Amino acid sequence: MSQALNIRRVAGALGAEISGVDLSRPLSDDTVAGIRRALVEHQVIFFRDQDLTPAQQTAFGARFGPLNVHPFVQGMAGQPEVMEIIKEPSDRVNFGGGWHSDMSFLERPSIGSILYAIEIPEFGGDTLFASQAAAFEALSPGLQKTLEGLNAVHSASREYSSQGHSAQKRGSMQVAEADGYVGEFVHPMVLVHPETGRKALYVNPAFTLRIEGWKTRESKALLDFLFEHSRYEAFTCRFQWREGSVAFWDNRSVWHFALNDYPGQRRHMRRVTVDPWPVGAVAAKTDEAVA
Repeated sequence: MSQALNIRRVAGALGAEISGVDLSRPLSDDTVAGIRRALVEHQVIFFRDQDLTPAQQTAFGARFGPLNVHPFVQGMAGQPEVMEIIKEPSDRVNFGGGWHSDMSFLERPSIGSILYAIEIPEFGGDTLFASQAAAFEALSPGLQKTLEGLNAVHSASREYSSQGHSAQKRGSMQVAEADGYVGEFVHPMVLVHPETGRKALYVNPAFTLRIEGWKTRESKALLDFLFEHSRYEAFTCRFQWREGSVAFWDNRSVWHFALNDYPGQRRHMRRVTVDPWPVGAVAAKTDEAVA
């Protein structure tokens, strides 16, 4: 049975809050299709007052694609696709505390992330989101055309290596360093969304190393400009967490930033990440839909 979705926009560039749905229950195909449409249109969607077990969160995520197992962060015992993101009161640095797009360092990056709040601080700990579609559309036609002809190199080396400045070195999260086995992968600097055709910038400060075919020093000026431009306030929205809140964002067109402004307090979140369907599976699903 379909659940009626009530959708309320939260900002001009991106973001909508959805009510009228219990994500812990099995969802009809129509309800899942409605959530997917809202995600594609608004780029990040939010749900309140959910009560999800890890199994229920993974079941929800799996309706949108195969679930990712993070190559550097150990998942829950028995459920490796579930990542527990915990900042203890003694931790000074948080996980995800810089603008980025999840998993752009992979050969086939994720399409979305689903984050669920279990324990939140008394104050602070919001997450910022920035529309990279709005960022691209605000550029001049000349620069848009230039960027559409360029690719960029992405890697996890800066964030997960022993020399990196990542926030992962803490007792509450088990993270493997990427030294010696991290790769570099090339992605277009402008992605065309497969469901809308809308174009979005696809570079980010955490994982983009340089422009393909350019020296690092040559790349820096253009990338620094894009990084500054892409987080302009008008392209963003801000989500204030409550226990039981869920955020689901589209990594193909959205950056996010977990604020670290709650010293001495604990924050416990749980994340699953959705990968793209294999090419053959997409074709099969399309054929089924047509039939």
